[in-house]
Amino acid sequence: MNVLIVGGGGREHAIAWALAKSPKVDGLWCAPGNGGISAIAQCVPIAATDVEAMVKWAVDNQMDFVVVAPDDPLALGMVDAMEAAGVPAFGPTAAAAIVEASKSFSKTLMEKYHIPTAKYKTFTELDPALAYIEAQGAPIVVKADGLALGKGVVVAQSVEDAKEAARSMLAGGKFGKAGAKVVIEECMTGPEVTVLAFCDGEHLAAMPSSQDHKRAYDGNQGPNTGGMGAISPSPNYTPEIAARCMKEIFLPTVAALKAEGRPFHGVLYFGLMLTPDGPKVVEYNARFGDPECQAVLSLLDSDLMEIFLACRSGTLDQVEVRWKDAAACCLVLASGGYPGSYGKGYPITGLEEAGRTAVVFHAGTRLGEDGAVLTNGGRVLGVTAVGPDLDAAIDGAYAAAAHIHFQDMYLRTDIGRVWVPNP
Repeated sequence: MNVLIVGGGGREHAIAWALAKSPKVDGLWCAPGNGGISAIAQCVPIAATDVEAMVKWAVDNQMDFVVVAPDDPLALGMVDAMEAAGVPAFGPTAAAAIVEASKSFSKTLMEKYHIPTAKYKTFTELDPALAYIEAQGAPIVVKADGLALGKGVVVAQSVEDAKEAARSMLAGGKFGKAGAKVVIEECMTGPEVTVLAFCDGEHLAAMPSSQDHKRAYDGNQGPNTGGMGAISPSPNYTPEIAARCMKEIFLPTVAALKAEGRPFHGVLYFGLMLTPDGPKVVEYNARFGDPECQAVLSLLDSDLMEIFLACRSGTLDQVEVRWKDAAACCLVLASGGYPGSYGKGYPITGLEEAGRTAVVFHAGTRLGEDGAVLTNGGRVLGVTAVGPDLDAAIDGAYAAAAHIHFQDMYLRTDIGRVWVPNP
């Protein structure tokens, strides 16, 4: 099969790496791809959000299957457009991807189907939102309704901070249309855990749990980022909690989306808070998380292409999804200044040495004219190691990362070593 992956970050490199192992995959393309992906797939210079151009290229180049990985093209209906053009695609339709594209939709869904989550209210007008914040007090969470590059959530420790967040979204236009509606909810407490799950519209296969580290600096300090590292599995996610999540959250969510006429085919991301009252949903995403994807897919012991095909065809219950009895750690190497402004175009050294003991997934890289790998983003690399236990995986990732250097490189030194509170 000829397969096209849409996207160009660390998540897409991990997907390409896993698909390249499949005997079902003959040719692999990625649009737009990056410097690392180019070693295992042919990169195509089309923006991930350019639905029309992506569909045309897939048709013209006779792609047998397309994997739509990022959130924006899913929300824009790229899977729908591919299928309408006769190209089979992996990922939810726009109707199902709304669980990520609209936080108010997902909160309403959870409320209707009694799926545990934080208490909330939705607002489009500023004054009622400010009055609600005043009445509820702090800490309190203010969320932009739509997609905001992972930056649309404010956990306010004071009433005034919460009001300022609401003002910036509803009156200041901080996130444009994404912030024209806000969800204001109670601030839950407890360890956060991510569980990704393959879905075929009716059946679900949960992946090993994982834990992202969003804050930029050691000790969970500094601004939120797209993720500075991830471990899998999470030590907080016990078999007892897993069984409860399956019964109270995972299966009810898949059933709810089917009942609403929005069957979910693809990867459903459950962001969970393990509260004193039991596990609750923080958020849904409609795709693999990044960098959780890198850690989790490193543990997969089945053919990913076979799973993707089953998710699309509704036959996931007929496929054995196996996982290694091991642990993984993905350590993000970032550009100095990230998540703010940062430089680009710096040469990267030590990749070959690091790759001898770990897999180095590229997130923000490009190839120079001389073939050298250069930095080209905020999150540059995801050094991912697998070990018999979590300590071994973490040690392996840091040992491999020690070989890599580029100007202004920075990384957290405590990934997997600290408890991660709510962001």
